[in-house]
Amino acid sequence: MSKHTKLQPGERVFNILLLLFSLGVLYEAYRISGPGFESINSPGAFPVGLGVILIASMIVIIAGQFRKPKPDTKGALDEARQFLHLHFPLPIVVFSAMAIGYLLLLEPLGFVIATLLFLFVSMIYLRHGRFVSSAIIAAVAITIIYALFKLLFQVYLP
Repeated sequence: MSKHTKLQPGERVFNILLLLFSLGVLYEAYRISGPGFESINSPGAFPVGLGVILIASMIVIIAGQFRKPKPDTKGALDEARQFLHLHFPLPIVVFSAMAIGYLLLLEPLGFVIATLLFLFVSMIYLRHGRFVSSAIIAAVAITIIYALFKLLFQVYLP
């Protein structure tokens, strides 16, 4: 990679957030290992090692960013706007909202109805309409899923 490439809008802030996430991973991994980190074979040893690797990687990445020129933005608000525009286009935001709605509807509606509704609505959105084919595909998919879990795996679907 060239040393002359500029930072992308929001790149440094995003990597600092990843560093904080890595610190959280290390903290939770240490909690798994019990009251004290006893040995390399203790329950939290592998997660602790991964947490240390994540932190070290993020420190190296963030340190390397100080050599790169800043992005072509006009202040923090412009950088935030460009970051959101670049990484969160409307279809991603809408589909993510539908996925959150699906998760919220799972308990009150049950798996089969909530999944059928989610598949139908998301296919209509992503395929720009096409109600009939979306309904058929969603119905066939939920039928196959139901048959697999109920008949083959013998698992109760709520």
